[in-house]
Amino acid sequence: MFYNLIYPFHTDFSWLNVFRYITFRSIGSAVTAFLILVIVGPRFIAWLQRKQIGQVIRDDGPESHFSKKGVPTMGGVLILFAMTASSLLWTDLRSGLVWLLIGISLFFGAIGSLDDLKKIRKGNSRGLSARGKLVLQVLGASVVGVFLLLNPSYDGTLSFPFFKTLNPDLGWWYVPFAVVVIVGASNAVNLTDGLDGLAAGPIVITASTYLIFSYVAGNAVVASYLQIPFVSGAGEVTVFCGAIVGACLGFLWFNCYPAQIFMGDVGSLALGGTLGTVSIITKQEFLLAIVGGIFVMEALSVILQVGYFKLSGGKRIFLMAPFHHHFEKKGWLEPKVVVRFWIVSIILGLIALATLKLR
Repeated sequence: MFYNLIYPFHTDFSWLNVFRYITFRSIGSAVTAFLILVIVGPRFIAWLQRKQIGQVIRDDGPESHFSKKGVPTMGGVLILFAMTASSLLWTDLRSGLVWLLIGISLFFGAIGSLDDLKKIRKGNSRGLSARGKLVLQVLGASVVGVFLLLNPSYDGTLSFPFFKTLNPDLGWWYVPFAVVVIVGASNAVNLTDGLDGLAAGPIVITASTYLIFSYVAGNAVVASYLQIPFVSGAGEVTVFCGAIVGACLGFLWFNCYPAQIFMGDVGSLALGGTLGTVSIITKQEFLLAIVGGIFVMEALSVILQVGYFKLSGGKRIFLMAPFHHHFEKKGWLEPKVVVRFWIVSIILGLIALATLKLR
C-alpha cells in the first residue's frame, strides 16, 4: 500500500486513489514545487536584499558581469525547500531512496551554503578551500555508495548505453566509482552556473530525462522489455525528479535574463550532487555524460585550460574558462549563449532517450 501525507485520507475521499499512480504524482510534484517557487520567490528575494546577501563577482571575470554584483544569491535554498516540501507531499515516505536523495541534496546544499556565506563575508570569490570542499563532497558521496551496496536488492554492476550485454560487477569498488560520479556532477554543475539561467535550464532537461529513466527502471516489465537494469523502488525517484524539474522551472522564472536572483553554490553543488545520485540509483551513470553533456563540456574546458596553461608556460586554449565565458569574450550576448546551450542540452537529452532502443 502506498503512503504519503495525502493518500491516508483515501478512505474518506475515493478520488485520492489517484495518488497511487507514479505518473500523476510526478506531475503533482513538479507543479507543487513550481508554485512554491513562484509564490515564495518574491518575498525570499526581498529578504535577501534586506540582509544584503548579494553576489560576489570575480575580479578577472568578463566586464559585463560587474553589473551583477550585489544581485541576491543563495537562491538554491529556496530550490531545496521546494524540492523537499514537494517530495514529502507526493512521494512514498517509506522509500529509502527518497530519503537518500533528500539527505544528499541537503548535505551538498549545506556545503554550498558554507561556501557562499564565506564569500559574502569576505567580499570576494574565495569561499571554502578546494580541499575542504572536496573532502566533504567525498564523504557525502561515499555514504550514497555504501547505502546502496548494503541494500540487498542492489549490486555493483554497471550499465553502458548502446551495450546490452556489457555489465561488469565492480563489487565494493562501486563505492569509489559512485564518489567520482556524484562529486564530478556536483562540481560540473557548479562550474556551469555562471550566466543567467545557464545552469537551471540544462538541469531541468537532465532531470526530465532521468524522470523517464527512473520510471522505466522501476517497472520490471518495461525494464525487461527495454533491456535496462530493473531497480526496485526506482519509481519513487520519478516523483523526486518531478520536484527537481518544477523547482528549477520556478527558479528560472526569476533567474532568466536579467536575473533577479542567483542559485549560488548552495544550489549548484546540491543539484549536481543530486543528479549524480539519481544516475547511480537508476544504474544509468554513463548516461549522465550524454544528457549532462553541457556540464561535462564546462568542466573539461576548465581542466584543459588549466592543464595547457601550466604545460605551455602561460598559453590558453580558450579566451576564458569555463567554456561559456569563451563565447562572451568572442562577442556573443549572454542570452544567446544561454539559449544555444539550452538547445544543445535538449538535443543531448533526446540522444540519451534514444539509447532506450539502441541497445
